[in-house]
Amino acid sequence: MTPEEYEARSLYEQLAPGDRVEVIHGVTVGSSANWSTKTVGSVLRRERRRHGLHFRRSGDDKVYSDVLILARDDGELTTVTMDEFTRLRRV
Repeated sequence: MTPEEYEARSLYEQLAPGDRVEVIHGVTVGSSANWSTKTVGSVLRRERRRHGLHFRRSGDDKVYSDVLILARDDGELTTVTMDEFTRLRRV
């Protein structure tokens, strides 16, 4: 785990409803295109969700992701999945 991943994980564990955060998520496409997107909002909740991203595996495989549910300034609700490419900071 890199220091950035450790920092994001530690902050994620401390977040409470009402905390204001900035999430920067890195997106890599192919070998040369690296993009990032930024989302700023207030934490509504954090949770661990089960999902079925791993298609055609045995039925008892359980796959989970940590997610943040945020309320943006314009009232929009958004869900951000935390992974190794996500940077998180309080604002």
